[in-house]
Amino acid sequence: MPRTATDTARRRGGSGRDLLKALPWIGPSLLLIAGVVLYPAVLMIINSTREISQTGKDRGSAGLDNYEALFDLPALPGVLLRTVLWVSVVVVVTIVLSMALANLLNKAFPGRQFVRLAVIVPWAASVVMTTTVIYYGLEPGYGIVQQFLHDIGLLDSPDFGFTKSMPSAFLVAIGIAIFVSLPFTTYTLLAGLQSVSPELLEAARIDGASEFRIFAQIYMPLASAGAAVLGILTFQAGWNSFMWPLIVLSDRSMLTVQVGLAAFKSEHTTDYGPLMAGTVIVSLPVLLIFVLAQRYIIEGVAHIGSK
Repeated sequence: MPRTATDTARRRGGSGRDLLKALPWIGPSLLLIAGVVLYPAVLMIINSTREISQTGKDRGSAGLDNYEALFDLPALPGVLLRTVLWVSVVVVVTIVLSMALANLLNKAFPGRQFVRLAVIVPWAASVVMTTTVIYYGLEPGYGIVQQFLHDIGLLDSPDFGFTKSMPSAFLVAIGIAIFVSLPFTTYTLLAGLQSVSPELLEAARIDGASEFRIFAQIYMPLASAGAAVLGILTFQAGWNSFMWPLIVLSDRSMLTVQVGLAAFKSEHTTDYGPLMAGTVIVSLPVLLIFVLAQRYIIEGVAHIGSK
């Protein structure tokens, strides 16, 4: 039966009343989002187009001069390229290792509980502490890791500087990022794998399916939605990483975007305009990914939460 104008008006009126009834419950959350998320974001965009003095005084509109000054920096392409490379390697290696670890921890073997506890170790320590310990362990001459690698014959001299040259320091920073990301991604994927019924696995084995085929055709489809969400979250965490790149990448030629933004602020001066412009530009990739992938994020989170 076709809807009449009266039915449509009544339905709209009911929706409006439902919204008013829900407003006391969702109102505080909306105010919190507006104050904590929207207001700083709008203020950041506005300040990126203003000329701001060293004392923080607004001297008027700067148009797009701050963005022009930002893009004129010769180091900008290298910083962006290093960060994209950094994040890509961290995301791919973290998800692959997490899938392998989750599949391993889902099987019964002697010492499984110990391995599960070992995977949680990065969660038990702060990122700053972990990074500092690794950094000083790799210090040339007296680092305990350096000395160990020399003693077992992997290094000709304990004076090799892992954290003093671009390629090796960058690899160390990537390794730390993967190390601190593994617990969350591994245990989230493990929760999904444990939801598979034993009867389904037993039926697959009776039909002659190998362990690899079981993993590829049963586990992987179930874990793919969660892995996509974890990849996006790992990308966001890696893109916004600040502390361990700041500690490990001491050379200014090795900066990533977040550490590069800090370079606009020195001991006595701060370039507020270019800093705000850089913050806007750096925020765009993460925002764009979340906007384009929001449907997959919601589906993946719902999939993970149902396990």
